[in-house]
Amino acid sequence: MKMRYVIGLTAFAAAIAAVTPHARSQNPGAGTGSGVGQTSGDGSMLSTMPQGNYQCALPGDATAAAYDVIEDASFRLGAASSYSSEQGGGVYLLKGRVLTFTRGAKKGERYRRIGTNQLQKLDANGRLTKVLCTRTGAQRFSRD
Repeated sequence: MKMRYVIGLTAFAAAIAAVTPHARSQNPGAGTGSGVGQTSGDGSMLSTMPQGNYQCALPGDATAAAYDVIEDASFRLGAASSYSSEQGGGVYLLKGRVLTFTRGAKKGERYRRIGTNQLQKLDANGRLTKVLCTRTGAQRFSRD
């Protein structure tokens, strides 16, 4: 094959790749354990959080503990967008960077993903609160 045909085909393939929506990464967390990469109706990515136990806490102060754990706010994220907590279990939806508990005891609670393993609680108006929930470890399954 002549060199000009090879160069022409390569340029043509690059042009097609540049204008094809699937060629561009729509999921900035891809390859980092961020879960499924599906697009919702408004263009936000649907994803999942890493499974494990999430401990929620408020920041402390310099004279005492660095943080104050809120035991009844902590939860565990499991497979298939499920969660469990002391109050019960349910389902969550991670749309873009906003996690919303859609069923169960925590229904309606919303958090903003601020890191791979960290969420910050949102108030009813969508403003960030001081409550941070951090993954403390993966789920452990017993082999009984």
